[in-house]
Amino acid sequence: MKPKTGRIVTLVVAGVVLLVAVYIMCRGLGLVPGYDFGAGAYYYADIPDYQKIIKDEAYTTTVPTWVHIVLFLAWGVLMYRLWKRIDRP
Repeated sequence: MKPKTGRIVTLVVAGVVLLVAVYIMCRGLGLVPGYDFGAGAYYYADIPDYQKIIKDEAYTTTVPTWVHIVLFLAWGVLMYRLWKRIDRP
């Protein structure tokens, strides 16, 4: 792909993402009805008594918490190495 073509594709994708983001914000998609906390309404910790809205039984696992933490950290290391590889001159 030529550099000019790549730049055009990047600008088109950035434009589409911007339009979709504005659409989502204008429509209020993803907000919890009845809780007007602005952008913070997307995060359960900002909603009073969120435990009543979210059921604890919605996610159950037999995997220990430390396994989740190790997988999360391993993913972070992998993404860091990938980013360094992509960003090298």
